[in-house]
Amino acid sequence: MNYQEAIDFMFSSLPMYQRVGKAAYKANLDNTLALDEYFGHPHKSFKTIHVAGTNGKGSVSHSLAAILQSAGYKTGLYTSPHLVDYRERIRINGEMISKDYVCDFINQNQEIIGKLKPSFFEMSVALAFKYFADMKVDVAVIEVGMGGRLDSTNIITPELSVITNISFDHTQFLGNTLPLIAGEKAGIIKPGIPVVIGQTHAETKDVFLAKAKEQNSPITFADKEIHVEKIKVADNHKHAEYLINNTETIKFDLFGEYQTRTFPMHCRT
Repeated sequence: MNYQEAIDFMFSSLPMYQRVGKAAYKANLDNTLALDEYFGHPHKSFKTIHVAGTNGKGSVSHSLAAILQSAGYKTGLYTSPHLVDYRERIRINGEMISKDYVCDFINQNQEIIGKLKPSFFEMSVALAFKYFADMKVDVAVIEVGMGGRLDSTNIITPELSVITNISFDHTQFLGNTLPLIAGEKAGIIKPGIPVVIGQTHAETKDVFLAKAKEQNSPITFADKEIHVEKIKVADNHKHAEYLINNTETIKFDLFGEYQTRTFPMHCRT
């Protein structure tokens, strides 16, 4: 298969939530774990940061990856969905995965794909983790696709877990109350691994505190420690200026008002 044929195969042959809805959702990690074993547990060869939440997890993931890259780390980034090109989902130091790598991965692994019949997302996670391992990244920022506890990305043991916020999303899978949804997102909290919560809400705070206590994980509510205020957008519209805790000014190239809610997580992590 060439690149377009490989992408067409992934979209048409592998169950995908955006196309078939609930039928693509698997309430277990069996396929993900089987793929991970098949490829030799590639995620264990690099460090990770795991990002979940309802809104803001994409911008937080991109920002963390940019910070790590600027600090000199070879940095992978896995996000979803993509806007134009599938390869937007998998990047190293901002550069998309090559078409040749995607083609080779699909062509060389037809046997295991046919045997397991993984979902589109399960296969994408396997592809990303193997690519990051093969390219020897130092660290990868991994964005959760949906929920957290049963998300295909949740086989990693990260250096840090981040949960941006909680609101109603995918209620048919995650539950129809904020505490239930928070419980699913809290599934990324691992034993002894620090977790940063972006926004404090009365309905979900105790869920996160209980999970962190259960896992003996240090927990921080970022918005309780860091206040962010947007001051202005530069005349050339290339950056905005944000005031951190009324003491420090930071320039950032994202302008949306919601960035004042994601910034505390950048500062804490």
